[in-house]
Amino acid sequence: MHTPVTIIGAGLGGLVLARVLHLHGIPVTVYEAESSPTARSQGGMLDIHDHNGQLALKAAGLMDEFRGLVLEGHQAIRLLDRNGTVLFDKADDGTGQSPEVQRGELRQILLDALPDGTVRWGRKATGVRALTEGRHEVTFAGGAAVVTNLLVGADGAWSRVRPLLSDATPEYVGRSFVETYLHDADTRHPAAVTAVGGGTLVALDPDGHGKWLVAHREKSGVLRTHITLAKPQDWFATIDFTDAAAAAERIAEEYDGWAPELTALITAGQTAPVLRPLHALPVGHRWDRVPGVTLLGDAAHLSTPNGEGANLAMQDGAELGKALAAHPDDIESALTSYEQALFPRSAAAAAEVAHNPTPQDVIDFFTDREHENRGNLTVPQT
Repeated sequence: MHTPVTIIGAGLGGLVLARVLHLHGIPVTVYEAESSPTARSQGGMLDIHDHNGQLALKAAGLMDEFRGLVLEGHQAIRLLDRNGTVLFDKADDGTGQSPEVQRGELRQILLDALPDGTVRWGRKATGVRALTEGRHEVTFAGGAAVVTNLLVGADGAWSRVRPLLSDATPEYVGRSFVETYLHDADTRHPAAVTAVGGGTLVALDPDGHGKWLVAHREKSGVLRTHITLAKPQDWFATIDFTDAAAAAERIAEEYDGWAPELTALITAGQTAPVLRPLHALPVGHRWDRVPGVTLLGDAAHLSTPNGEGANLAMQDGAELGKALAAHPDDIESALTSYEQALFPRSAAAAAEVAHNPTPQDVIDFFTDREHENRGNLTVPQT
């Protein structure tokens, strides 16, 4: 295939696609709004599943590099109630199928596996328009533009490419995460470290008041926590998140009466809490075939966080790359084949999410030995 592929977005899905295309000798360029690979933090822990994310990395020829990133012991799970009572505790015995890695490190091995110049940094797409014969023009901030015969939107929730295919826009799901960090936790916050354990902590209110939190033990003594609150966006708008102490205190008020080692995950951080409103596209989002353009990852099927988002995005990238390689003389057949598999796959994953799980849902999920991953509960993997 000699038609160059233009990818908008250098997230995990876009980079897996670029890597698979490169392995098949297909020319590709990725345009990314960020100014450099280190322009911002790339988020925390990801559990990479054997049935999708790992298969994508295998297609990208990067399994050895991936195994070098795995954090041993981090598949441990602890479930506590609001009083700090342990309801479920499973150590990482090495048999789990979803090893944990740092998102930023995973992204870096993908970047390192691409030829220099494949990713064009500091290119924020501001508009996309259709031309003729399946061609599209992408305009970037500053006025530069590129015309392409094959455009892939890997540009996330608020995709600039999606409107070429669909009128759908993400809608607020009625809940938000508030993200906090404890640094040097082993020394400064030993009680919180004990509560979290070696991997992931889920703490919940057994009376079903809709409040719970998820904390991950990361590298270098960092505890990252997502506090869940079912509040309208107007409620969060009353909080000044630039005032770290005041914002943490206001969020902690909602968890009044919880064990101090749990509320410390909210109040003891050295940085301001970060608001993460949760949005989703309609379950089963799809579009009619439009020549010369398609989507992957959150641009195609944004869902409430469920541990599947990054895995699905990488799977999308790998499957699209393989489809293009299998149909080098017929782009439309490749895109049709890819989308026919994409739509039911992403719809099934979104439909399985328990958007408002009860405490018993969570307990049953983690105590059910038939489950080997956390793919159908809203347990955030950032």
